[in-house]
Amino acid sequence: MDHRDRLILALSALIRAEREARNAWDSAIAADALPPEVIHAVGDDPKRLIANDDLELAEAFVSPSATRAQAAARFA
Repeated sequence: MDHRDRLILALSALIRAEREARNAWDSAIAADALPPEVIHAVGDDPKRLIANDDLELAEAFVSPSATRAQAAARFA
């Protein structure tokens, strides 16, 4: 396994973790499990989560059936 393979595996793991974090956040909000102060604090955080377009691009990039050129063309 070369350095590119390790990078792809790491990016895939980050994508999965980001999706799980978003799902947990959505579930907590839907269940009204978070106080308004927490929701407001997270909303005021200047660091934004990765956008859905970013996730789709990364997934297309690491997909076994996609090439870099196909992934780049899809989101150009």
